[in-house]
Amino acid sequence: MTSTAAPPTARCHTVLDSPCGPLTLVATGGVLSGLYMEGQRHRPAEETFGPRDDRPFGEAADQLAAYFDSTRTTFDLELRLDGTPFQRSVWERLRAIPYGETRTYGQLAEDLGSPGASRAVGLANGRNPVGIIVPCHRVVGASGSLTGYGGGIDRKRALLAHERGEGYTTAAALF
Repeated sequence: MTSTAAPPTARCHTVLDSPCGPLTLVATGGVLSGLYMEGQRHRPAEETFGPRDDRPFGEAADQLAAYFDSTRTTFDLELRLDGTPFQRSVWERLRAIPYGETRTYGQLAEDLGSPGASRAVGLANGRNPVGIIVPCHRVVGASGSLTGYGGGIDRKRALLAHERGEGYTTAAALF
């Protein structure tokens, strides 16, 4: 019998349309490991995404479509998040921020037991490899200002407006 499972390091990608512009999804070993926007800061080089193959992304595509249609507020996808232990702990905290709410970098640092680490939290937040699904757009500055989003402040604003039920008029005009 031959195994059809992807080797643990084999990578492939697909591109989905969204109200935030095209999203490139990457799988490593058949597990979602990246979600990148056009022009995103810290976006890996295209040649690292592997060949185009839509097959591993059906559930992710369905859940993202439901999110953008406002019928899903959480994601329950298997993820492969490669990063340092600190980065992974930050990304896990991001997943705990409820839909439509925000937290500050300082609040996340306190939650992690490192109240002086808000800058380190911001750096880890910026390296999040699976934006939207791991909702780094829900993190704001100490004053509540929209700061530091790898996909751009306009996209961050649009995602937060979407989660507040205000729709995508801002994003539609931009992308």
